[in-house]
Amino acid sequence: MIPDIQSLNKRYYTISEVAEMFDVSKSLIRYWEAEFEFLKPHKNSKGDRRFTVQNVEQFSEIYHLVKEKGFTLEGARKELRIKHSRGGGRQASPIDQLLKIRTGLMGILQKL
Repeated sequence: MIPDIQSLNKRYYTISEVAEMFDVSKSLIRYWEAEFEFLKPHKNSKGDRRFTVQNVEQFSEIYHLVKEKGFTLEGARKELRIKHSRGGGRQASPIDQLLKIRTGLMGILQKL
């Protein structure tokens, strides 16, 4: 099951949280990270992966193609390459953009 990306409200998610969102193992996430060059979560000084909302969206695309549509990893790579080369990436609606701005501002407010 793919989580609702708009409901994500944290700046970073751990690998455990992402695994729970998609009901997959952490090893599958690490494997797909190695297989898909664009899926590169940040790593802290200890080497722990920190997934941004964008990373979760990227993982969601891979999950949809592989787990829900039955693509092979190579097929998913080709599909994503084609999709992104022609600008077929999902255009954020004004609501999505405002939600991202709001999330960023709420993060700043919490730091103050």
